[in-house]
Amino acid sequence: KYVTGAFPSACGKTNLAMLIPTIPGWKVETIGDDIAWMKFGKDGRLYAINPEAGFFGVAPGTSAESNKNALISAEKNTIYTNCALTEDGDIWWEGIGYPAKGKLVDWKGKTRDALPKDKAPKGEEMAHPNARFTAPAKQCPCIAKEWEDPAGVPISAILFGGRRPSTIPLVHQSLNWNHGVFLGSIVGSEITAASTINAAEVGKIRRDPFAILPFCGYNMGDYFKHWIEIGKKSSEDKLPKIFYVNWFRKDANNEKLPGGFMWPGYGDNSRVLAWIFDRCNGDNSNVVETAIGYMPKTLNTEGLADYYKETLPEILKVDVEGWKKELADVKENHYPKFGSHLPKELSEIIDMIQDRLNKA
Repeated sequence: KYVTGAFPSACGKTNLAMLIPTIPGWKVETIGDDIAWMKFGKDGRLYAINPEAGFFGVAPGTSAESNKNALISAEKNTIYTNCALTEDGDIWWEGIGYPAKGKLVDWKGKTRDALPKDKAPKGEEMAHPNARFTAPAKQCPCIAKEWEDPAGVPISAILFGGRRPSTIPLVHQSLNWNHGVFLGSIVGSEITAASTINAAEVGKIRRDPFAILPFCGYNMGDYFKHWIEIGKKSSEDKLPKIFYVNWFRKDANNEKLPGGFMWPGYGDNSRVLAWIFDRCNGDNSNVVETAIGYMPKTLNTEGLADYYKETLPEILKVDVEGWKKELADVKENHYPKFGSHLPKELSEIIDMIQDRLNKA
């Protein structure tokens, strides 16, 4: 199966593309990590190509634990931007997986003693939080043989997601194509104290519909309409199934959870992908229809830490009141930005979900 997706910056696109599964018997190969161009094939399915020659990943947080394949890809022939430079001419960034030693030249060009990440105040990191690496895709150890095939690969699933510490479950599937377009249109991440200097913004959702807002040169409402029209060009059984994932649910009061995150992410996201592939194969044995879409009853937890097994039921249920607030925010603050360009089909989806939530 081939999967594509759209996540805002620093929400795990590259990690997902190069994922190393933690469940036995699974293998992941990479086509690309950033851009997919899609068109219909003669069979009515959407086919995607990777138009890029390499990977453009966020460096801070990339380590052998979070994305070993990315580190291997960037071992040579790689461009780094806004990283720290070590005394022996190597590159370093916060979250690389080992401490820096001695003096470093930080991303601003200042030479100073290395500091561990937890002692670096916001704005004083050695590497800029959006420091990048650009590596040739052919150097990736899990690159797929089809990555340069001009015919592309048939897409079975499209994933949307953002950083949401509350409300949004680990994974849910759209009820139909237009519902999937709705999910893409509300993509966003919650603003945290670590990502803003304006305290009044904390807790608000920074919407990035389809994770393409900074790159769209026209009214996004017209872009939403384009997606709705795409859904009319083929049958539902041939179109990719659409899912919304959220690796970033948090419980700050649970001291057992690393970083407060209720899901381990990284390679363990293969457990979510396994369910997604089952759904693409028509498996209805582990699914429940909820007010917001289809969700798994459970996931493969073999080998998972006990505290994640304990939090799994919580991130696989519908937060009814949270979703009512979510829809109100979309209806009152997000959708009005698009004016008359907003397709009526998306307003109808809001009404449908509100009705389902009221009956839940």
